[in-house]
Amino acid sequence: MFGSVSKYDRVIIVSLLVGLTLFAWAYTAHQANLMHEMGTAMGGDMDMPMNGPPSWSPLDALLVLVMWAVMMAAMMVPGTSPMVTAFATINRRRREREAPYVPTVLFLAGYLIVWTAFAMLATAAQWLLESIGLLSLMMRSASWYLSAALFLAAGLYQFSPLKEMCLAYCRSPDAFILSEWRDGPLGAIIMGLRHGLFCMGCCAPLMALLFAIAVMDLRWVAALTILVTAEKLLPGAKLWRFGIGFGLMAVGLSFALAGWRVQG
Repeated sequence: MFGSVSKYDRVIIVSLLVGLTLFAWAYTAHQANLMHEMGTAMGGDMDMPMNGPPSWSPLDALLVLVMWAVMMAAMMVPGTSPMVTAFATINRRRREREAPYVPTVLFLAGYLIVWTAFAMLATAAQWLLESIGLLSLMMRSASWYLSAALFLAAGLYQFSPLKEMCLAYCRSPDAFILSEWRDGPLGAIIMGLRHGLFCMGCCAPLMALLFAIAVMDLRWVAALTILVTAEKLLPGAKLWRFGIGFGLMAVGLSFALAGWRVQG
């Protein structure tokens, strides 16, 4: 990776990413706890599908957006640590040579902008699913078939050329830097945006699985975080990609079968 990564770079970047991840997880856990307390106070009413559009105020919509944006940071930042470390290493060496350099936080900001945009789409999707009665106020799927469709779509996507290409860039900081490097502060933000787009192309269908079971179930959030991080960081890219794909399709078929049995 463009030479060895120094201990200094590793400590600084790991500290930054761990701090950001811990903050994001703490906020997500707080929101999940609030949701649980609300559901307990209202009995079973929060688990019933909604009839008609949700009565969101602008503040409600903003809070849902913030929830999604912070949750995406909690889930996606750990898997991007090799890329952020590589970017920081290159800029430290440029600084030592008194060449122009930029703070790593600009790259990370560009990356998070992409996932904030995804959070906006997820917020809109949540409003729509609640409106048509497929999602409860507790943000749990109210349809076996919705869950089945999301799992099957995510599973099939694992075998697509787009998934393969995006995952390759996510797993290889060298290839990304060689093809996407840009100088200056704006260049760093654009690089972060570009890396975020590859990352979203790799993981968006997996993130959509939050709707399949429960958006604010921390066990499910943690499981998906481990899955996407392992796929990006651990050896055996094809094994992970295909294994996850077959596993997701098997779960999707089980949801469809359960829905058919309940309906029957």
